[in-house]
Amino acid sequence: MRKFVVPNMTTDTKPTSFNPLEQFVLLAKSAKGAAAVELVKQALEAPGVYVFGELLDMPNITELQTDQFQPYYNLLKLFAFGTYRQYLENSSSLPELTPFQQQKLRHLTIVTLSETNKCIPYEVLVQQLDMKNLRELEDLVIEAIYGDVIHGKLDQRNGRLEVDFAIGRDAQVKDIGRIIQTLNDWCEACDAILGAVETQVMNANCEKEKHIKHRAAIEEEVLNIKKTLKSQIQESDDISLTGESRNEMLGDKGKKLAKGKGLKPIVPNKFWNKS
Repeated sequence: MRKFVVPNMTTDTKPTSFNPLEQFVLLAKSAKGAAAVELVKQALEAPGVYVFGELLDMPNITELQTDQFQPYYNLLKLFAFGTYRQYLENSSSLPELTPFQQQKLRHLTIVTLSETNKCIPYEVLVQQLDMKNLRELEDLVIEAIYGDVIHGKLDQRNGRLEVDFAIGRDAQVKDIGRIIQTLNDWCEACDAILGAVETQVMNANCEKEKHIKHRAAIEEEVLNIKKTLKSQIQESDDISLTGESRNEMLGDKGKKLAKGKGLKPIVPNKFWNKS
């Protein structure tokens, strides 16, 4: 599996608000006829220009579809909304592409394919891009990755392109309903996730409260046990002290009794024996 990490050259070399199509839109305000056609060619040939909706809506460009320059207007419209396969199917009525324009339209075709399938089989890419072999296909994909058109990796083992990111293309009026539906689905998914998160938070708080109560009960029980043990120890000490005092008292009495028995009083004999 080949994975290509693309350095972000855009933020390092130019402001993020830079619009490469803007210069062509400004020039289209004054370009008419052949000059407008030349402007279209330049826009299609310009590196980094992959959206054309603003240019397509300019009045002087719109006028091209009503005269002999209509093929160039249709070509610009194809770059805005179409694919390389559509170009091949209508090539007889469209101007011939330069090699650079061919590659750009193929890159845009990959973007369109990735909208419905993030893992695009090689067979589909070869057929849609009219590639001669896999080596050319891989070179084209690598070029698109390094051009920041897409981000992803080539899975040679499974024969597919895995797309992680792709630039946005111009949206047509008919796509608005689909875009709204996609955004609504996304909002509903966000609401569902938020609800699940809130439920988990509530459950966590309940478990925390139970844990706090359980801990408090255990601490109270431990405290009661300590008090009981302390009381029992105190009672045991009191009993021991009482027993010792009684033994001391008995000991003193015994000594007195023993002392009393040892000393007999001498009683004088009232009667003298006469010899």
